[in-house]
Amino acid sequence: MQFEGIYTPLITPYNDDFSLNETALAETVEHLIGAGVQGLIVAGTTGEYYAQSMDERVEMMRRCKDLIRDRVPMIVGTGAIRTEDSIAYAQAAKDVGADALLVATPPYAYPTGREIALHALAIDRAVNLPVMLYNYPGRMSVNMDAECLDRLGRSPNFCAIKESSGDPDRLHMLARDYPHIALSCGMDDQALEFFAWGARSWVCAGSNFAPEAHIAMYRACAVDGDFTRGRAIMSAMLPLMRVLEQGGKFIQCIKHGVTMRGIAAGPPRKPLQPLNKDDKRALEEVIRTMNTTIAAIPGAF
Repeated sequence: MQFEGIYTPLITPYNDDFSLNETALAETVEHLIGAGVQGLIVAGTTGEYYAQSMDERVEMMRRCKDLIRDRVPMIVGTGAIRTEDSIAYAQAAKDVGADALLVATPPYAYPTGREIALHALAIDRAVNLPVMLYNYPGRMSVNMDAECLDRLGRSPNFCAIKESSGDPDRLHMLARDYPHIALSCGMDDQALEFFAWGARSWVCAGSNFAPEAHIAMYRACAVDGDFTRGRAIMSAMLPLMRVLEQGGKFIQCIKHGVTMRGIAAGPPRKPLQPLNKDDKRALEEVIRTMNTTIAAIPGAF
């Protein structure tokens, strides 16, 4: 599988009682496909998978598959501490017709590179689907190191990696030493650098509410090779990325951004709490300024 373009890790819209808002989910899917994103990811961190039961996660897979109707690829996250649970999610994803899996380091367990590889290979053996790896040491405390990546190279299913370490040295290492594992940007404020080093895709939560800006950045750099335009777009996006990444309210901001588009994203599930009025106003102003600035860049939209 070739990962090309913008892949949106879907939010899970909730009603005020934290039940799934089915109407808002359908609206979100239509909004994103209509805007031109190239793929949707179900059960990523942005979708609050960690706050859902196994039954809820499997039902979300089914609903999203029905809503997407094969118009774009559907990638399903298998995140769990236990390998057995990750395999169960992967099997459920295959059963509903997922196109690929997102396989992350098991959280909290603090596994070695070898143990991460054995975890991922066990999932691979069980379902035999294309896999995008997910390296996020900021949450998982460990990197998918060279031993891990070398072991995973034994299977052609490990065809991409969402790299979210924020470490430029890892970006260089992946681009130079593992060209068979396609780079996918997982660190929003480094998108320009990822595209410069050959990344062909970007997994970006902000595209839930700003798909146009993210697609414009991808097209400028990865499609047109116009890094002058890309730098201008990235400069306009950086204030938003600072709000998302440094405010400690990432999912809340993403959901409020979706609500600004007229879709009732609802609250995050506990322990997270919704944004207060000041945070909402600040986010709204940053988004408005970003959109106005990008719209003024020749060829951006």
